[in-house]
Formats: sequence, structure tokens, C-alpha cells
Amino acid sequence: MSKIKVAIIGCGTIANNAHIPAYMANPDAEIKYFCDIIPERAKAAVEKYNCGIAITDYKEILADPEVEAVSVCTPNKMHSTITIDCLKAGKHVLCEKPAARNYTEALAMQEAQHKYGKVLNIGVVNRFNAAVNKLREMIQRGDLGEVYHVYVSFRAHRSIPGLGGAFTTKEIAGGGVLIDWGVHYLDIVMYCCGDPKPLTVSAKAFSKLGVDMKNYVYESMWAENTKDLNGTYDVDDFVTGFVRTEGPTITFNGAWAQNIGVSETYIDFLGTKAGARLNYGGDFTVYTTACGGLVNLKPKFTPNNHFQAEIDSFLRCIKTGEKLPAHIDTVIITAKMMQAMYDSSEQNREIALD
Repeated sequence: MSKIKVAIIGCGTIANNAHIPAYMANPDAEIKYFCDIIPERAKAAVEKYNCGIAITDYKEILADPEVEAVSVCTPNKMHSTITIDCLKAGKHVLCEKPAARNYTEALAMQEAQHKYGKVLNIGVVNRFNAAVNKLREMIQRGDLGEVYHVYVSFRAHRSIPGLGGAFTTKEIAGGGVLIDWGVHYLDIVMYCCGDPKPLTVSAKAFSKLGVDMKNYVYESMWAENTKDLNGTYDVDDFVTGFVRTEGPTITFNGAWAQNIGVSETYIDFLGTKAGARLNYGGDFTVYTTACGGLVNLKPKFTPNNHFQAEIDSFLRCIKTGEKLPAHIDTVIITAKMMQAMYDSSEQNREIALD
């Protein structure tokens, strides 16, 4: 059987750390193009992986009928434009998270998927994580009883990515810690709880510690090579809020930067029979009772490379036609919820969702 020819659009950190190695490890895939508006990045990918053609204009990919699948790994600003163009050209798409800068753009992507019928998955990679799926199985099976509330914490001490660059420029990224980190945590909650319909949202986003960029003190910085202290900082570095859904209520606190030297990255699922704390990117503990006493259960299972599982599943669904949990029709729910969070913050009121 012939291999699926793939194009990588955007050859930055997420492409090199996740997408490209996963395609290279899949025997059913062949990378034909590495595309980046910075020529050196595309050329470096060709040299590093010893395959493919380096290009700077993604429209060359649209015109090549051999390319069946595309990974969109660009800054958020280009997600919707490139994705829609690729779907229109008959390509299957895996677009990195978030789907887009805002709900309007994400909705346009969903509409294009429905119109052109090609696969559109979003990079909510935790839906392919072994620990997340084991916990989801327990919740869906009723082991925790009724999960009535979920608390989400994605807080770091001082960890603003690429200060002054694309990550901290709203026109490019669409937002800050909520859209960058929060999307993963909220997506886990929705996935584990069966994607309940959100009803109302009340949230507040703050842009505080990174505003004075030249005096910002930090311990570490993701994408530090994109830092530009003469650039822009107009996104949220702290966010908090409350969500009512048709299932559990959700509260959350998220911080790229806070003046508390503690990193807390976990999700608590509170149920009537048991509760569970999922450590982000790690394992989970179940808290329950037995024999008239308190019991802690820490399941042990073989962890997996969730990025590899994501790419493998993407390639498989192209062949089988199956609809993955990361399909745009599911992820659009979280996009709508996050939009309501930003709207609530700007308007200083609770937002009701249709």
C-alpha cells in the first residue's frame, strides 16, 4: 500500500518536537514538503530529517495532488486561513491547538470541513494520552459516581513564553495563558466528562506581570528564541473563572506568571463515590472509601507517547473514515467556551451560551 504523502506547514518548535518525529516514525507516512516563511527553517528540516522539499509558500502544497495530509503548525493567526485553504484543495488537516484565535474563525473552519468533507482534527493531544483515557474510562463507567464539580489549575510562577513575540501579541495569538495552556486543561475536562454542553461562563483575565517587559524577571521561558523586549505584550497572564455545564460545574485558575513561587498543574474531579486528581502530563490518584476507611488508589499502567498516538490516529482515520475525539465538531465546544470567557472578562458580566 502506498504511503500517505504529508506536508508540514510551519517548521518551528511544535513541528520539530512533536509532529515531524511522529510522522517519521509512522511507516504509512512520507513527508514531501517542509514549509516555513523563514527559508532557513524549512531547509534545516530537510537537512535534519533527510527527506522532503523546502518551500516558503504553502500554496505550492495546495497545487500538488500527491499531498493527502497536512499538519498546520503555524502561529494561531494563520490557522483558519491555511486550514480552510487546505480543506478546499482536498487535503486532510491536523491543525495545532488552539483551533483558531477566536470562535468565529474556529466556526469557519468547522463549516469548511462540513463543506469539503475532508478530515479536520485539532491538536488537543491529551485526548490520546494513556492516563487521561484511563481516567475517562473510570468516569464514564461510573467509578467516581456523579462528577458534580471539576477544579482546574494551570499555574506557573514566572513562565511567559516568547515575551514580546507572537505568543504575547493578541493579534497573532488571540490570547495568552487561557488560549495557550487553558485550552489543553479545559479540553481534558470536557473529554473526561463526555463533552457536556456549557451553559454559562463567568471569567476574568488579567494582563499584569509581563507588561513591563524590560523589568520582567523569570526562571525559564518557552520559545525564548522568539523573545523581543521591544515587541508587544497585550495578552492575559492570569485567568480565573466559573462555568456551568449540563454536567459538572467547573472552576479554574491559570497563570503564565504569578508572584507565588509554586507551580500547580492538575485537575481535580469531584464525584459522589470518589474523586481523582490528574497531574497534567502525568498519572492520577483516586480518593475513595472502603471497609469503613479512606483509600487512595494510584493506578499503574504503561504510559504512551501521546503525540505519536495523535499522528498515528490521524493517518489511520484518513484511511478508515472514523471520526476521532479530536475532530473539529468536538473541539468547537471548547473554542466557544473560551470565547465566552474572554467576552465575560471584557464585559464584566456572566455570559450565557446558546
